[in-house]
Amino acid sequence: MNKFSRRTVTGMLASIAATPALGQAAGAGNVTLVVPFPPGGSTDAMARLIQPGLQQRLGANVIIENKPGGAGSIGASQAARSTPNGTTLLLTFDSHAVIPALIKQPSVDVQKDLVPVLLVGTAPYVIATSVNRPYKSFADVVAAAKAKPGSVNFGSVGLGTIGHLAMTLLAKASNCEITHVPYKGGGPAVNDVIGGHVELIAGSAALLMPQFTGGTMRPLMQTGRTRLDSLPDVPTAIESGFADFDALAWWGVFAPAATPAPIIAKTFETFKAALSEESVAKRLKETQQINLMLSGPEDFGKFFATQVQRWGAVVRENNIEAN
Repeated sequence: MNKFSRRTVTGMLASIAATPALGQAAGAGNVTLVVPFPPGGSTDAMARLIQPGLQQRLGANVIIENKPGGAGSIGASQAARSTPNGTTLLLTFDSHAVIPALIKQPSVDVQKDLVPVLLVGTAPYVIATSVNRPYKSFADVVAAAKAKPGSVNFGSVGLGTIGHLAMTLLAKASNCEITHVPYKGGGPAVNDVIGGHVELIAGSAALLMPQFTGGTMRPLMQTGRTRLDSLPDVPTAIESGFADFDALAWWGVFAPAATPAPIIAKTFETFKAALSEESVAKRLKETQQINLMLSGPEDFGKFFATQVQRWGAVVRENNIEAN
């Protein structure tokens, strides 16, 4: 047997041996689902929604570990360094795609250290304000920002999230300054808008819909190409004069890069089944406004690559850096 074939056979045996590892390891203990944001945001809510279904299918405890900070890079790095056997996974948000452009020396290479497993879905962003603020439209925001430069600010669910970058582009196109106030997740950002500490928020429809139905926030503009059925009176950015503009939040599952393909496949099927449960899918669609994609590793990988390219360019062109 030559050297090449010995290596090949060794790899094949390792892959075959690893095939049931997700279930076996799960049955023996825990599966950790790393969420790189604090409790209260849409990613954390999604993790807790699918937790029971995952536990039932894996026959194991699924532990949700919130690791906020570094635009999601701290939690991503932890997941990347974990044993690649399917027992530690990352459920993250759209800011994952801009880590390479946002952080000079990130602790994780999102395109090499982690592999895409499943794209959960997408949702438009919504620009919103507290019902106690005077703004009734995004045009009102622009007028206020031009009348008194530096006086208008907005919160986002994290530095480098698509919400932050979308608002950067919208302000630039409007020739006005709207100051960014970054938070480490959706929960803290929402609380500060309601509490009057920041004037606006650029958050996913998934995050903000409960505030609209609860009467604490007023939506001003949405960033999908068409209006959400649940927000029929809220114009899109395109309708508001921003030609061909769209920006979508997204959620996805990643695994450490060295995870064997059979485990990736099994993980994908497990998450897809948990997310496809009628009650779960209904809640994600109706209460969080998520357009479920449930795309597999190959399609998710292509989607992720386009996100890295598109939004990374926005980060670089606007000199946005993590502190």
